Amino acid sequence: MMTDMESATPALCRLQLGYELRKLRVAAGLTSREVVKKLLWSPSKLTRLETGENATVEPSDIMALCQIYAADAEMCELLDGYAVVTKTKREWWQSAVYRPVISPGFRAFLGMEGAASALHSYESEWVPGLLQTEEYVRVIHEAHSALSREEVNRKVVLRMKRQNVLHRDPPLKLAVVVSEAVLRRQIGGPDVMRAQLTHLIEAAAAPNVRVQVMPFNVGPHQGMNGAFSTFQFRDPVMLKPIVYLENLADHWITRNDADVELYEDAFRDLQALAPGPQESLSIMKQALKEH
Repeated sequence: MMTDMESATPALCRLQLGYELRKLRVAAGLTSREVVKKLLWSPSKLTRLETGENATVEPSDIMALCQIYAADAEMCELLDGYAVVTKTKREWWQSAVYRPVISPGFRAFLGMEGAASALHSYESEWVPGLLQTEEYVRVIHEAHSALSREEVNRKVVLRMKRQNVLHRDPPLKLAVVVSEAVLRRQIGGPDVMRAQLTHLIEAAAAPNVRVQVMPFNVGPHQGMNGAFSTFQFRDPVMLKPIVYLENLADHWITRNDADVELYEDAFRDLQALAPGPQESLSIMKQALKEH
């Protein structure tokens, strides 16, 4: 458990808080439905607390849960400390500039991305967000006609600023497998794609970045079920890996051991099936020549 609240980030506190709350609930032999019924909460409120999705956490809510779970005084104090950090500190993306263009589900993703030590991701449709160029991002968001020019601009800036996790100390370790379709699909015009593929090739040379391409000729594979991301943290005992999934309508976060194992195994299978980084680099360079 984290005990140094001075250096703790809100994201880590939310995630650790959710992990501890779920452990307490399970140890107390209570279902989520039983807990929310006692507190007259909506089911989603407890779910958000346990998955670390809330931007801030009310200490009074934590104390109410501690009472129901019969948590000891030391645990109550620790969890209260986590909640206080979420109320008194802010992540950079919680500023008024970005809040209007961040959905609740993506807020959870940003928190995990900032707190994680490693991110493993499979993408079938576009270049992973941390490896996108500014123009590529802009074209993607301009395709959503409901967004205003200002909203598009904010989303572009947000995406670019997110990429700082690859250059912090220590940097996020990023491993991605992308479908060959990602390299072939025209996003914008040839100039946008050439710039994007050049950037992807350069980014793949960083020691903390591993890029593999899943060629069309490989045939069926685990990634055909859809894109997914798994986050790993520095202390895997106290903060277990998390799986993040999304589609057009919704998002899902799961820390269920069976689900995490399923997706981690799937990613290892994809890495084993796809050509290695050097051969994948050749595939990316060939795609660059053809745009």
